[in-house]
Amino acid sequence: MFKNEIEAMLLDEILTEKQIPHLIRSYHDSALNGLWQTQSGWGHVEAPEEYAEEIRKTYSQMSE
Repeated sequence: MFKNEIEAMLLDEILTEKQIPHLIRSYHDSALNGLWQTQSGWGHVEAPEEYAEEIRKTYSQMSE
């Protein structure tokens, strides 16, 4: 789960560069004016299961 949009954009860029298929999903809901995002985090990444470990490792390294 991402803490903010910057973190999501950075991981998106890295995964695209590594040619890992993925989708970044934001929790923003215009009906609630972003309230869900402030309580649950910015969003998350979706990808095929076979890339899960590599994505976790990349995210961990990115967060250091």
